[in-house]
Amino acid sequence: MSTASDALFKKLANDLGVEFSEEIRAVPHYEVSVEHDGILYVSGQIPRIRGAVAVAGRVGAEISREEARHAARICVVKALAVVRQAAGGDLSRVKRILRMTVYVQSAPNFTEHSEVADAASDILYTLFQPGGGHTRTTVGVAQLPKNAAVEIDMIVALGDREAGSSTF
Repeated sequence: MSTASDALFKKLANDLGVEFSEEIRAVPHYEVSVEHDGILYVSGQIPRIRGAVAVAGRVGAEISREEARHAARICVVKALAVVRQAAGGDLSRVKRILRMTVYVQSAPNFTEHSEVADAASDILYTLFQPGGGHTRTTVGVAQLPKNAAVEIDMIVALGDREAGSSTF
């Protein structure tokens, strides 16, 4: 990721109201991310801002598709913040986004899960172009933690650390 892309990531986070003044941590008994042989597995991220779920509810019932797309944007920026944290503050270590799974808490008749996930994929493509393409699965579910409308997890290939990494 170039310096321009890093600046764009920071702008996206700021525009969405996502702050990373503290380390992103998981509760006991699991990790927010695990790196093994250059592959980083990122735990599911919900659209939490300043400790509160920003978009909660069932998509297609009390939450619109556009609100769910906003939630997906927050989730993917949070997931990328976890990646950045695990990569020592340097998103340029990202060689490729390998996989993203998008979970959408949806009403029984809601069928536009892919359109919700597209909002997150658009961010990945923009930040990591031309290599921003990735595999993706989108799943409609009955319930998510804290009643979140969307949750996203990722698998990312990382390169070696370079001297002089930037800090977020």
